[in-house]
Amino acid sequence: MRKQGTVVRFDADRGFGFIRSPQTGADVFFHVRDYRSLDFPAPGPGMPVAFDEIHMGGKGPRGVAVRPAAEDAAPPPGAPTRRERRAPPPRKRLAARHRAPHAPSSGAWFMLPLMLAYVAALAWGVWTQKLPLWLAAALVPLNVATFMAYWHDKYRAQQDQWRIAESTLHFWSFAGGWPGAWFAQRLLRHKTRKAAFQGTYWFSVVAHCAALGAWLWLTRNGVPGRLFDF
Repeated sequence: MRKQGTVVRFDADRGFGFIRSPQTGADVFFHVRDYRSLDFPAPGPGMPVAFDEIHMGGKGPRGVAVRPAAEDAAPPPGAPTRRERRAPPPRKRLAARHRAPHAPSSGAWFMLPLMLAYVAALAWGVWTQKLPLWLAAALVPLNVATFMAYWHDKYRAQQDQWRIAESTLHFWSFAGGWPGAWFAQRLLRHKTRKAAFQGTYWFSVVAHCAALGAWLWLTRNGVPGRLFDF
């Protein structure tokens, strides 16, 4: 039986929210994967919705097949659905099949040259003995670990489990794992739409590169870098 209610809270970062309905005694939990809409990409507080209520594992009511109330009414017989009205004409759909399967990665025009310049700076620092070889070599497993952290965080999000703290991901980027973080964001399509996260990520990239540049500049006159001599 379909029920009506209003979204009273929605956490976009964690991907879940609650619906309050006069037909249910307790607030109904729902996950963003159970939400479907053609006109509203994300639910928000105060949005009237329709949903099916289920109970599982003794965790209270859960809403599935959640849709905005305005979209839930069935169309008149023979009337085209919203999906059909929005579908491009057959000729346009055919042309779309021949386009490139994926658009260029956002920021690749800047990030890939930056990575090459970063690797060149590291190589020059090791060659001139301003940086120890072990420090440059340690960046390889660090970037692999950063990529795997993003993968694990997305997996946890899909399984409704506790997430890896964003501060932890940013710390790994600042420590030198920012190239691995960038590849993880683009290949896994994770954390790319959250403006606040992207702003902090780019700050960590700039801060790390600035720290490396400052060290190389301070040692340009042969000042011994004995901080790394163990």
